[in-house]
Amino acid sequence: MKAIEVRQVSGAYLFEPTPFADERGFFCRTFDADVVRSVGLDPNAFVQDSVSRSVRGVLRGLHLRSGAGEAKLVRCSYGRIFDVVVDLRPGSPTYLGRAFFELSGETQKTLYIPAGCAHGFQALTGTADTSYRIDRPHDPAEDVTIAFDDPELAIPWPLPVASMSQRDRQAPSLAEVLKHMER
Repeated sequence: MKAIEVRQVSGAYLFEPTPFADERGFFCRTFDADVVRSVGLDPNAFVQDSVSRSVRGVLRGLHLRSGAGEAKLVRCSYGRIFDVVVDLRPGSPTYLGRAFFELSGETQKTLYIPAGCAHGFQALTGTADTSYRIDRPHDPAEDVTIAFDDPELAIPWPLPVASMSQRDRQAPSLAEVLKHMER
């Protein structure tokens, strides 16, 4: 497994494993504490694992947490997703930087998203299972959502939106969220 720095978002990493495939299928290490530690992250900091299942065209996001934020590891364990990270940390050298990835069950790549960055994804396949490992327990009172179609972000979502949550549908613009976060 190797760690690849994401230039568009300071502190973000893509962890690329080496799947071993044969006639039975494949085997792959999806988390390696030593590799995580090698880029300055604490592998023991992650306290909660979650998974979502989405169907083709479902869009989830853009989400982040207020307060101390939330760092996370994201991996598509089955299917394929178009994954988006937006740097919303005012002091970051890549502030407002965006990065796009295709994560898939075939490659098992894992994306590390630093606290203070917004995250969203769209399912590209009939079924897409996405796993999340976060560094603090979820608190719904700290949830922040940004409009997925905000023109300032101009995210090139690959498919028409088939479905999304009411919260995501009614999300405020990036400018509104940033104004609220400055308070």
